[in-house]
Amino acid sequence: MTKIDFIYFDAGGGHRSAATALKSVIDGQGREWEIRLVNLQEVCDSLDVFKKVTGIRLEDIYNSLLAKGMTLGSAQMLRFMHGIIRLYHRPVVKLLTRHWADTRPDMVVSLVPNFNRAMFESLRSALPKVSYTTILTDFADYPPHFWIEPWQEQYFICGTDRAVAQAKAMGHSRSRIFQTSGMIMRPRFYEPIAVDRGAERQKLGLDPASPVGMVLFGGQGSRVMLDIAKALDHTQLILVCGRNAKLAERLRSLPAGAPRFIEGFTQEIPHYMHLSDFFIGKPGPGSISEAVAMKLPVIVERNAWTLPQERYNAEWVRERGAGLVVPSFRGIRSACAELLGSLPKFQANVAKIENRAVFEIPDMLASILQGKPAA
Repeated sequence: MTKIDFIYFDAGGGHRSAATALKSVIDGQGREWEIRLVNLQEVCDSLDVFKKVTGIRLEDIYNSLLAKGMTLGSAQMLRFMHGIIRLYHRPVVKLLTRHWADTRPDMVVSLVPNFNRAMFESLRSALPKVSYTTILTDFADYPPHFWIEPWQEQYFICGTDRAVAQAKAMGHSRSRIFQTSGMIMRPRFYEPIAVDRGAERQKLGLDPASPVGMVLFGGQGSRVMLDIAKALDHTQLILVCGRNAKLAERLRSLPAGAPRFIEGFTQEIPHYMHLSDFFIGKPGPGSISEAVAMKLPVIVERNAWTLPQERYNAEWVRERGAGLVVPSFRGIRSACAELLGSLPKFQANVAKIENRAVFEIPDMLASILQGKPAA
């Protein structure tokens, strides 16, 4: 049995989600592989470099900032974080070298940024013949030292032309760069939904004949959803607040001139997207990919508060005609009117985008194990 380690952490939900989605597909294929999910934070807890400096774990810092919307200056914060990583590089490499020597994987697959140099160097020290692969869960890299480290003899799996070009520009051979048709998504987003959309909308108190927008800002919601709901008081909305019960309560108390449905944390995002006509949210790789997979044009924001690694995502939306990018959600009313005025055009654009990444990657990993070059 070939042992493959998928490395993730919980700074944001996308890394664990991608790892578990890919594992579920591989487990269902009957390959002679044992997929082991490895939380990098837990492996490094005994060192815990960020807690030594700041008193708070890296995951907790990041997730707290996201929950509070405190992302202005995130590029500067990232440089500070990279400084800490450089400071503790040797102890981290030493710790990870012991980990690989103890656990003996046959392949290591990273689904996390920032630590790929330390993981690569430690794996080469402990198990020099074991291949190392980085799967970018962002549309593009944000160099330096984010996803792609220059000149390391490793493999990459990229979801866009931009990421492939970045890997090549950093000295990596095209034979080691595999390209998928998009980002990893949960298999549920590919399953057919056989329901009557009109009847299901009525169950939620929505008018089946009028457009519905879905508003989603991750598992903790966002205060900006209140501003969006107020501005779009005459547009039907499904607002998903995640674990933010206080936000859901405030949204329910707002007066509205059109029906709306407020939901808390749910696993039924594909269902609610199926009932919607367009999407409003942050420009995260997961939310954009999921909306487009459900054939929803998107409205996203790009400004100084946008996380630096997500800024290219807004460019991708423009390039593919997948929706609209606004400098601020203060302009959401006019953006929504513009989108609805050309909705068939935007729907046709997203319908052309086909993303099968989660089903493409297992064969790519098999090729890497066999030493075959990327096509």
